[in-house]
Amino acid sequence: MNQMPPKRRGDAREKILELAESAVLAKGFTATSIDELVAGAGITKSGFFYHFKDKNALAKAMILRYLERDQTLLDDLFRRADELNEDPLHGFLVGLKMFAELMADLPDNYPGCLAASFCYQDQLFDAEIRDLNAQGMLEWRQRFRARFEAIAGRYPPSEAVDMEALADMTTVLVEGGLILGRALQDSSILPRQILMFRDYVRLVFAPG
Repeated sequence: MNQMPPKRRGDAREKILELAESAVLAKGFTATSIDELVAGAGITKSGFFYHFKDKNALAKAMILRYLERDQTLLDDLFRRADELNEDPLHGFLVGLKMFAELMADLPDNYPGCLAASFCYQDQLFDAEIRDLNAQGMLEWRQRFRARFEAIAGRYPPSEAVDMEALADMTTVLVEGGLILGRALQDSSILPRQILMFRDYVRLVFAPG
């Protein structure tokens, strides 16, 4: 009879993080218990504490994992867009179209954004975790500001544009679109907002 391979420690850690993220998005960090994560992962409580010394360590691992995935997703998406078009404006517009298509594939009951959830509950976390979350949002600002400045170098806007505020619009529309889509049970809201932002960017940097 074939035997199942033993569960690796890394697999158990990843399972805990998956369960924790789903639970936190569904009901919040305080309401997520170590006991339910232990039961869901099929491990002992000592197994949990092998990976995370306490819930604060779990929270740190969750936000680091989330930010790494977020950065990888954006890096890959806009890299592919750049490969399709060397023009900085047209490449960015392609990237936004691809981003909208990606967000359109989210399920209707998509639970939301872990970074936003941590913001709403920031009093539960220490300064390190709050700083990590803020740094993730600043990374979005820096990423998109660099994009807009590159576009402006080729297509100077006809009127002065606050590049930092324009970059922050990406975070604002994604988080707002997720919230509104969840409240209204309409998963089409976020991709439509991204496409409208795409039209706005085209107008801001319209050649001639």
